[in-house]
Amino acid sequence: MDSLAPHTEVRVAVAQCFRTLSTSTEPEDIISSLQTLHSFLDEGPESRSTPDQRAEFSRAHFTRTLQFLLSNIQADWLLGLSAAQRTDLWDGLFLRGPPEQALLVLMEGISELKASTSLDLLISITERFLLSGRLAVLLWSSCLQTAPSDSPQLRETLLARIVALPDLTANRLHLKNKPCFCPQQYFTLLASEMLTALERTCQALKDGTDCSLIFVAQTLGKVCVQGHSGPVFAVMAPRLSVCTRSDMVWQRVCWKLLQNVPQRWMESVLTGLVQAVRGPDAFGRIVGNLVLTNKKAQYVVTHKLLLLQYKYETQILRTVLGYLAADRERRPLLLQVLRALSQAWANPSAVRHTPLEQQLYVSKALLLSVNLLRDAELQELRSELLQCMLGGMQSHLDSSVVRIRHMGMVVGECLSARMDLNNTKLKFEYDQDEETLELLSLMTPISGEEPEEEPENGVTSPQETSGKTTQNASSQNKSQSDPGSDLDSDDEFSPYDMSADQEMTKESPRYLRDCLETLISSEDSVRVELSLRVAEALVRKNVFAAREISVQLTKVLLHTEDKYSIRGFLSLRQTTMVALAVTNCIPVTQYLTTEFYSMNYGLRQRLDILEVLALAAQELSKPISEERSPSVGVSSCTDLTPYPGDNPVHWRQVVERRIQSKTKRLTKGATQPPAKATPNRYAPVAGHFFFPLLSNYDKPQVTFDLLGGDHLVLGRLIHTLGLFMHLAVNAPVAAQMGRALLDFVWAVRYHVDQMVRRGVLFAVCSVFLSMPSQNLLVDLNEQLFETRTWLADVAEGDPDEDCRNLAIQSLVLLDKSLKKQLQDQQALGMET
Repeated sequence: MDSLAPHTEVRVAVAQCFRTLSTSTEPEDIISSLQTLHSFLDEGPESRSTPDQRAEFSRAHFTRTLQFLLSNIQADWLLGLSAAQRTDLWDGLFLRGPPEQALLVLMEGISELKASTSLDLLISITERFLLSGRLAVLLWSSCLQTAPSDSPQLRETLLARIVALPDLTANRLHLKNKPCFCPQQYFTLLASEMLTALERTCQALKDGTDCSLIFVAQTLGKVCVQGHSGPVFAVMAPRLSVCTRSDMVWQRVCWKLLQNVPQRWMESVLTGLVQAVRGPDAFGRIVGNLVLTNKKAQYVVTHKLLLLQYKYETQILRTVLGYLAADRERRPLLLQVLRALSQAWANPSAVRHTPLEQQLYVSKALLLSVNLLRDAELQELRSELLQCMLGGMQSHLDSSVVRIRHMGMVVGECLSARMDLNNTKLKFEYDQDEETLELLSLMTPISGEEPEEEPENGVTSPQETSGKTTQNASSQNKSQSDPGSDLDSDDEFSPYDMSADQEMTKESPRYLRDCLETLISSEDSVRVELSLRVAEALVRKNVFAAREISVQLTKVLLHTEDKYSIRGFLSLRQTTMVALAVTNCIPVTQYLTTEFYSMNYGLRQRLDILEVLALAAQELSKPISEERSPSVGVSSCTDLTPYPGDNPVHWRQVVERRIQSKTKRLTKGATQPPAKATPNRYAPVAGHFFFPLLSNYDKPQVTFDLLGGDHLVLGRLIHTLGLFMHLAVNAPVAAQMGRALLDFVWAVRYHVDQMVRRGVLFAVCSVFLSMPSQNLLVDLNEQLFETRTWLADVAEGDPDEDCRNLAIQSLVLLDKSLKKQLQDQQALGMET
């Protein structure tokens, strides 16, 4: 019975205090009761309670005491206390006992109370709770418990309250929220408190005291999975990186901390940490060999961060791969990662169906991995890398996307240079841009150490300054002492007198038929160039002469090759053919559309035909200007309708302009004079451009298979047909063209090539823009529902971003057209 005496004494004393606070009105009794409750929390030598009594009060009575105080927060005796007495006796009970119990009671009270002075009081106490370091005490007290003393449910509740504190206070206070409760400041404070707990743990371990990091690890995991890893690791990662450089105890504490993170939260912790550290060495010191002992960590580091997710910067790849390569025990994982990356990069299906950004990400990871290989490892993987290089390059070079082809070229060059195949290196011709330069730079080895701090204000040390000055002075003296050392010794030769020479000039042709004869039979490069340069102007100047030989001259230009390397040859030939198609539209258009499906043409010539037809249709659809410079031909038109694969921004601008043109705005007064009405030259001949190109598309030729491997031509053809449809707005044949175009593209809507899918979606946009809304409901009634379902699937799941955006635009246009038609029908019904 003696062992029960302290428990009984505490229970009786607490009950007596509760009765006094509930019934008494004397200030002396109120203050005495509160002081009695405080005595069970005093741990100094002057404390009136024994350690057993204090432990019993904290275990069984502290939470009840705080709940009793909250239930009497509006009592008269509390209002009768002075500000100093309330702060010391009432508030102090929340700030001196077990912090986990106090935090749970405070959060419960904040959740239940409405806006009032009582809520303001709890908010003030909670703010003092955070700023006085009680969170650090809470975390440290959990570290001292080598075995959990509470239930898993209570621990889960405490974790939820700690992480959700900013949300709870924001939901209750709204715009009156305190700064320390805002997520950025709160989680920064929480990170500092976790560091404090870890520092105390390190010191305790050095002193021989056992500690547990389970609760701290759970707190870290819970915070990261809630999406707050950024502010937390912004504080913790630099400190952990510095502390683990020379202190093995700190390293062991960090390793144990991450080992205790629950599996379901491991991914969030590792991804947040790898983004916050400054290099692979720091990441390795903090993480240790976690990837060898934890399957979840291994999956995240070796697979998910490298193959599935592609939103991270290149530095993240350097950190992850450098971490795998830094330790002898982890290097087998680097070889495993390299095999997986090479297979993913060389997979033809991945090249066709994964987003371009992910392919670029995998290419970077592959080059970084190859660059980290040792010579012996490179010899071991030589055959696999060679197979990857050959198969992957073939898949990339077969793509119709320029960026993917360039990606394959650069990776092929880097792999061949690294493997050094019989001293032969691949070399491709491509335009270097920011993307290709970054890929090439990945083969340059970079040290894994964190960059050293730069001197303040960019000040250089005196030794460096003197060294640079000496070098500059020596180089200047060398150049002054030997001024003619780099010059040839040919100054004694006198120049040849060419003052009497005269430049040989040839007269430009003045007749179009002379240009035709020159292009057919002449072998003089100067005459051929002069004929090409004046041909367009002669066509537009003499329409009658041009119509007589338009088809013949078009045929000659289509088969003309750049044998003399004439500057601007392609542009000169194209502008002349466009002028011929505009001047004598129907015969030239019939010839070009017929030749498109003829045999013995290369892909370049078929693409030229499509470009000429597109530019001619654009020029015909524009109003006739009084003055037109022939030299403006192709450049101005090409800027208006690039192929969506070359400039995917254009179709967005086209769609937005059409949406804006259909939007009604109420304005006051005339903003500008009305445009002069001119006939549309394209509308009467739109069918001649459009329908012949829809014939014979499913008949493969010997050198041309539109539905087979010639994806590039198919994509250009669909885009050109969509352009014809777009230009035929308000034309009588628009409805017939729209039906035919939808029937054509419906068969290839799931094409493996993303350029073809972009063309299909552009064509669908053109149909919805150009067909009258009443025709959409009447002529395409059966197809609209299926089309809308398909567009929704593309908008949600297509791997190409431009395809998703185009599908969203098409859905918007379709909904607007249907809504307008339904409104018109309702208005017509009300009038009748």
